[in-house]
Formats: sequence, structure tokens, C-alpha cells
Amino acid sequence: MPAKKKTAAKKKVTKKKTVAKKTVAKKTVAKKKVVAKKAATKKTASKKKAAPKRRRIPSNISQEFKQFEPYKIKKGEEYMNEAQVEHFHNILGSWKQELMEEVDRTVHHMQDEAANFPDPNDRASQESDFTMELRTRDRERKLIKKIDESIANLDSGDYGYCEDCGIEIGIRRLEARPTANQCIDCKSLSEIREKSMS
Repeated sequence: MPAKKKTAAKKKVTKKKTVAKKTVAKKTVAKKKVVAKKAATKKTASKKKAAPKRRRIPSNISQEFKQFEPYKIKKGEEYMNEAQVEHFHNILGSWKQELMEEVDRTVHHMQDEAANFPDPNDRASQESDFTMELRTRDRERKLIKKIDESIANLDSGDYGYCEDCGIEIGIRRLEARPTANQCIDCKSLSEIREKSMS
């Protein structure tokens, strides 16, 4: 009887040890999972915190206006007829409006985001962001001037013809670059001259 009790007691002790080992193993696995989750949430939280500081400037969103339906050229129609003039009026007007909205958005953004950060690094990053935005807006200001010139040429009837040689620029080229004032040949020659001069 005593030997049986001893073996039963030993079995109970070994069972308790294995159960204890299993629970310890489960706890360590659970702890590792919790630590991994915390690390992942810290990474995502740091990404979320970093996102509002730097405002992503849209790359050429307003430099290339592509939201229009291409003009369907009818066989034998006259170049720069009323329908084509209206088509390009719509393109240029919409493009100019989009650029002006972007200017207003920048002004409001700079007024809202302008803060005197105590940290010099935050201040520097904010200033560099503002500088980039202002540089982009300056390029767009020049583009608005070109758009206004193109609209004036449309009204006077000079739009769509090369300034150098006087031939037709072409509908597809004008749709690709509505402010174009040279045909492809003259533009290529002027680019070659620019390269050779520099």
C-alpha cells in the first residue's frame, strides 16, 4: 500500500510539473504575442503621427490637366473650327480653375498649419514643406499666365498655329499640351539649340 501511494504521489507531482511547464510555455508565448502586438502598434502609431507633419504635395496634379474627353476629329472638317475652339476653351478654362482652386487650398493650408513649434526640427520641416508648396504654386502661377495667353490666342484666332513657321500644331498635340505655341519640328529644333548653347 505505501509503495502504491508513493507512485501515485509521484505521478501527481509529475503531472503538476508538466501542467506547470505547459502553462509557463503558454504564458511566454502569450507574452511574446503581446510584445509583438505592442511593437506593431507603436510602428503604426509613429507612422500615423508622422503623417500629419508632412503634407504630400501632389506630383504634377495641376501641371497636367487630363480630365477631358478627347475631341473626335471628323473627316474633312476645317482645322480650328467652332467646335474645336469651344473644346479647347473648355480644357483651358477647367485647367485654370483647377489651378486657382489649388492656390486657394495652399493659402488655407498655410494659414491653418502655421504654428510656432518649440522643436527646431519640426519648425525646419514645416518651413521646408511651405517652401516646396510655394515653389510649386510659383510654377503654377507662370502656367496660369500661359493659359491666359492661350485663351487670348483662341479669342483672336491665332491659337493652334506655330509661332515660328505658322503651320498647324495639331489637335492631339494641343490636347497633350494645351499651352503649346510651337509645332513639334520647331520645338525639337529649339530644344536642340538650347542643348548646344548650354
